[in-house]
Amino acid sequence: MPYNIELAAELNILTQFSLQTTHEGLKVHSTAEPMAVAAARRLFEKGITTQPDGGYLTEIGRAAAEHTQNLLLLLKG
Repeated sequence: MPYNIELAAELNILTQFSLQTTHEGLKVHSTAEPMAVAAARRLFEKGITTQPDGGYLTEIGRAAAEHTQNLLLLLKG
């Protein structure tokens, strides 16, 4: 399955989470870009975050964020 705009928006949200601590979340404000707001909601619906506007990563969300951030590092060279 190739990446599409919606998946890219979700990946962009996942890159913004800190992996250094589990006590730091993310808030996507309702005034943010509509794609980011929708991506945050989809991540919540998939069980990756704890709130529709971001919140904290769930256990599976942390794994997803780790993979996302590692892939980004690899691709950036």
